[in-house]
Amino acid sequence: MSNAKVLPLLEPEAVAPCCPPLNERPMSADEAEVAAKMFKALGDPVRLRLFSAVASHEGGEACVCDISDVGVSQPTVSHHLKKLKEAGLLSSERRGTWVYYRVEPSVLAAMGALLAGAAKTA
Repeated sequence: MSNAKVLPLLEPEAVAPCCPPLNERPMSADEAEVAAKMFKALGDPVRLRLFSAVASHEGGEACVCDISDVGVSQPTVSHHLKKLKEAGLLSSERRGTWVYYRVEPSVLAAMGALLAGAAKTA
C-alpha cells in the first residue's frame, strides 16, 4: 500500500462571464485584461494542443502522462500547462506521482459567449 496522498479536486468558484459579448458594449480595461489573458494562453500551438488533449480526453480530465506527447520536452509541457492554469482554463490535482488536468467549463462558456455575439453580426 502506498502512503501517497490523494488531494481532493478544488471546486472552482462559479465563474461569471469575464466580459460582455463583443457586440454588446465596449469592454472595460479590466474585462479586456481578463479576456486577453485567456486568449493569449490559447495563442500558442503547443498550449492549444495540450488544451485540446485535455478537453477531448474521456471524462474531460487527463493525466499529464497521457497528454505530454506534443513534440516538446516534459519541462516545456509543464510550463505550458502552468500557463493554461494561470489563465484559468485548466485546474489540476496531484494523485500520487501524477498530475491530472481538467478543463474549466464555466470559463469556456464565458469565452464562447464573448465570441458568440460577434459571430451573429458577421
